[in-house]
Amino acid sequence: MGRAGILANSTMVCAPLMARSVEQMVIDMQSAEAQGADAVEVRLDYINSFQPSQDLETIIRNKPLPVIIVYRPRWEGGQYEGDEHTRLEALRLAHELGADYIDVELKVASDLVREVKNKHQTGGKVIVSSYLSGATPSKEDLSHLVASMQATKADIIKVVSNANDITELDWIFHLLSHSEVPAVAYSLGERGLISQLLCPKFGGALVYGAMEGNSIPGLPTLDSLREAYKVENINSDTKVFGLVSKPVSHSKGPILHNPAFRHANFNGIYVPMFVDDLKEFFEVYTSPDFAGYSVGFPYKEAVVQFCDEVHPLAKSIGAVNTIIRKPSDGKLIGYNTDCEGSIASIEDALEDQRYMNGASLNSPLAGKQFVVVGAGGAGRAIAVGAKSRGARVIIFDIDLERAKSLAQVVSGEAQHFDSLAHFQPEKGAILANATPIGMHPSTDRIPVAEATLGNYQLVFDAVYTPRKTRLLEDADAAGAITVSGVEMFLKQAIGQFSLFTGTEGCSYIPVRQVLIMILDF
Repeated sequence: MGRAGILANSTMVCAPLMARSVEQMVIDMQSAEAQGADAVEVRLDYINSFQPSQDLETIIRNKPLPVIIVYRPRWEGGQYEGDEHTRLEALRLAHELGADYIDVELKVASDLVREVKNKHQTGGKVIVSSYLSGATPSKEDLSHLVASMQATKADIIKVVSNANDITELDWIFHLLSHSEVPAVAYSLGERGLISQLLCPKFGGALVYGAMEGNSIPGLPTLDSLREAYKVENINSDTKVFGLVSKPVSHSKGPILHNPAFRHANFNGIYVPMFVDDLKEFFEVYTSPDFAGYSVGFPYKEAVVQFCDEVHPLAKSIGAVNTIIRKPSDGKLIGYNTDCEGSIASIEDALEDQRYMNGASLNSPLAGKQFVVVGAGGAGRAIAVGAKSRGARVIIFDIDLERAKSLAQVVSGEAQHFDSLAHFQPEKGAILANATPIGMHPSTDRIPVAEATLGNYQLVFDAVYTPRKTRLLEDADAAGAITVSGVEMFLKQAIGQFSLFTGTEGCSYIPVRQVLIMILDF
């Protein structure tokens, strides 16, 4: 892209560079281009012993793509602690030498913007920025701030905040959609991630992506922006879907759903949504643009109360893992695809034995003792599914009353989690872990006594990060059939995909083939 990239009504992917030397900065610019960046943001305040005349000439002469020069002072969240006159002189020099953009703080912008535009007709543009610390200002205060920034005659305005809650990002999307000049706006941290990912939908000028090996909290990688999210394809008509969970960093949903959307020529994007308060979340995100959600731990039961309607299966389970917003009236409809996803995964793994014993209409789970660890949303779905197949269900949970409540639904037995260490299952029983035990980063734990694993015919683990959990490794060593949470994840995702895209009833074999191809992690 040329120098007018940010002004050309198209979102550019920008890589922030914070190398400590000019030599490394030049190397990083080239790497950023190779990794798919459209522009780079060069942070002069990170360079050790920075020499403006010499170093700026080196950077600008060797830039392989448009460069934004930033020299951020400590008082605006940067590293620079020196003389203010010297800092501003460096920015003036960068503009004079042909930097595509210089970034100037609102506090010092008015005079500097006017000066560089009158003095240096280089074609370079000026970004006026403001970094908000503390609580997010009111919409009225933000409106005044944006007006002040536009009054500087900036070519682009940039506002950055620290989100304490995902609901605070609503003002960012509003700013991007309504700004009178090209705008950059985003929030830092994991809760602010979607402010980057959805930037192209709402007309933002820049979306930032970290280079490989340079992880920055709340910042997607350049590779994910180009491969998983394909931000260049996102536009104002793109429908937003996401995982509502806490935490969300473990989710593989984006690398599965986004390529599947593209394969089906469906204009949608799937993003991780770190949600702290369900009530506030659903009160803020009411736009038809937010068309549906997956629901993860720990919200599958609690989210039921925020649905306007609940599918009968989900109602019987008492847990929802998929929500669709009806386009006609905006109502939220809750579904559960975990139930069939988990039970079908287990049945498939037992299929060989079923056929060895002769074809039967009965499920291979019929009559078997089925041990469910965890009575939360996933556990409820698995228990109801097992009961529907004729299994005898036993539920273990740290909350005995919750286990008893589920046991009543499935005509099963409830026991406290602590008793699981001494529980002796029947020979040929089925074990299903529906707790986060064994999930990354605490991967060395298993929910049952290792000595009992040999009694189970099959062990299923709903955890899929890592793909081969410690429980599955130990169960495999004990001779049990093992089923990874990846299988459940895949099958429930097929159901979600149909609901998201409105293709219920279509053959999902092609979709399954695409998802299997994608799901290589």
